Amino acid sequence: MLRGGKNETIVVSALSARTNFGRVLRRVEDERRSLVIEKRGAPKAVLLSIRDYVRLAAPEPEVLRVSAKNRNAKERTSSPPGRLTRS
Repeated sequence: MLRGGKNETIVVSALSARTNFGRVLRRVEDERRSLVIEKRGAPKAVLLSIRDYVRLAAPEPEVLRVSAKNRNAKERTSSPPGRLTRS
C-alpha cells in the first residue's frame, strides 16, 4: 500500500488512498510527512498535515489582520449609504 522509507515522502495509488484513507491520514499526521497520491503512476495530489499546510501555505496572522482592516476600510469608503457590498 504505502511506499517510502524513513523520512521519505509516502507514495500511494489513488485507489489505496481512498480504501485506506483513515490509516493514511493518521500516518501523515503522526509522522509529519507528506503523502503523494498517484493515478496510473503519475503524481496527481499531495496530502499534508494541517501543521504543514499552515507552515507552508497559509498567510501569517498579521497579514490576515492587515488585509481585513484594509478591506473593511475600502468597503466603508466605496459603498453609498444604505447599500450593501457583496463579496
